[in-house]
Amino acid sequence: MNASEIVAKANRGEGLTAEEVVLYNKTVKREKPVYGKYGTLALKYLEEHNVGKYWAIEDLPEYLHGIDRQADELYEAMHEKLSKEERFKRTGDFIEDYRRQTEMGRLIEEELLAELVYVD
Repeated sequence: MNASEIVAKANRGEGLTAEEVVLYNKTVKREKPVYGKYGTLALKYLEEHNVGKYWAIEDLPEYLHGIDRQADELYEAMHEKLSKEERFKRTGDFIEDYRRQTEMGRLIEEELLAELVYVD
């Protein structure tokens, strides 16, 4: 039996022998979805702390990619908003500007985690 016949047999839902499974796995390369930072954190949180929701989500890859998209949008919106606040405006002093940017990043990160990742 050639590889295309084995793939067709597997797609029909017929049982495969051990040799056919090995050939099938060599023929059909499975793609592992790659998520961004917040999608990966959400996946880890669901696996470890909210298994019920993990199993209940119908399309997990789409859900996790959605988390990443929402995180990007929320980050941009918050950065734009916070950049206009006086406490985060640039002063010309490198150390002070770095401290302000770090504080703004910390606030945004905290909000993203609370709103998107660690949600029950």
